[in-house]
Amino acid sequence: MLILARRIGESIMVGDQVEISVVDIKGDQVKLGIKAPSQVKVYRREVYAAIQQENLAAAAAAPQTLPKLEELMGGEGRKPPAPPAPAPPAPGKSGSPPPAPKKP
Repeated sequence: MLILARRIGESIMVGDQVEISVVDIKGDQVKLGIKAPSQVKVYRREVYAAIQQENLAAAAAAPQTLPKLEELMGGEGRKPPAPPAPAPPAPGKSGSPPPAPKKP
C-alpha cells in the first residue's frame, strides 16, 4: 500500500484520468474530492461491499424463480415486436429498375 501525506488543496493522480484531492480536514474526518471520467465507477468501500453481496445473491438465485420474474415482467410467452415494414418507394419511383435503352 502506498501511503502519502497531503494537505488541504493538494491532490494525487491515479493513472492519467483520476485525481483525488483533499478538500477538508475536521478532527479525524478527511473530505476527499474525486475527479474521474463518468465510465469510472467510484464507490465508498461499504457501498461496494453491499453491491458485491447483492450480485452474489442474484447469481445464486434458484432457476425456478425465473418464471415468477417473467410473470412480473408482463406475462408468459411475450413475443418480441415485429420488425418495421419496408419503406414505400420514393415519389416518382416505381420500385422497378429503369427500362433498358433500345438498340438501333
